[in-house]
This record gives sequence, C-alpha cells and structure tokens, in this order.
Amino acid sequence: MGASYKLNAKLSKSEQNELFMKLARAVAVLHSPVEVAQFLKDILSEPEVFMLARRLQIADLLMQGLTYDEIRKRIKVAYGTIAKVQTWLEIYGEGYRTAIRRINKPTVAGEDDSKPFEKLKRKYPMYFWPELLLKEILKTARKRERQRLLKVVGQMKDKTALAKELNVLLRQG
Repeated sequence: MGASYKLNAKLSKSEQNELFMKLARAVAVLHSPVEVAQFLKDILSEPEVFMLARRLQIADLLMQGLTYDEIRKRIKVAYGTIAKVQTWLEIYGEGYRTAIRRINKPTVAGEDDSKPFEKLKRKYPMYFWPELLLKEILKTARKRERQRLLKVVGQMKDKTALAKELNVLLRQG
C-alpha cells in the first residue's frame, strides 16, 4: 500500500475528516483562480496536479455525453481511468458537477475573465487615472484632435500595450 494509505491508517476517522475539511476551507478562502493555482502548486506535485486536472477534464467530457472511445481518442487516457471517473460521477459526483457547471458557465455580458487587469482597473480607477483620462480624452476628441493624437501615438518607438490600445481607439472615430 502507498504512503498515503499508511498515513490514513494512523489517523482516526474524525481526524481524517477534520484534515479534509481544513483543506476544503483552505481552498474556499482563496479569492481567485491564480491564488488557487499557487496553492495547488505548493501542496501538490506536478503529476498530482495533472492527474486531478485530467480527471476533471474526463468528467466534463462524460457530462457532455462523449463515449469512452471518443474521450480516449481526444485526450489519450486509459479506459480504466475513464471508468473510475464515470463511477465517481454516478456514486457521488456532486462536486464534479458543480465545478464543471461553474467553469463552463458563460460569463456575464461585459465581464471578461481573460482580462483580469481590466477588472482591477474598474475596481480601483484612481490607480489608473492617467490611462483612463487619456482614453476619455480620446472618446471626446474632435476629428482634428484625434488626427494629432494619432500622429503622436504613431511616433512612439516602443509600442506598449497602452499605445496600441490608444491607437485602436483613435482609429475607431
């Protein structure tokens, strides 16, 4: 038997439950996917993280209705692994279903999780006031002013992300 089994054998059932709940609370108090990823990276080895992520992926594909053969071809896992996840989904599965529902949930209109920095800017506008001010000036600038601003932005040697974004805003009007 593995080392984890020996560790569990030394702990009473209530101690095991207490440890499990402490781990669950630790994950629950984290506020972002980045924090959770850092935590998982700290407590799990790379193969363990990959194994858990793969199980979640298999559960997602099973819930989408894919067959064992389709899953196996798509992500190259053994039938036994797929069967194990299928069994867990059937016997317990509420955690899988909840997690998969939430990660596959479409985002609210205007909310873009691929740009967390944009959410930060909206939440703390005073820290980003120069950029926000420039964007506001661009929105309200007349055609002639926009042309002059476009010329200035075009002369920037190192195109920063902000310069590129300003350029797009200038060309929209």
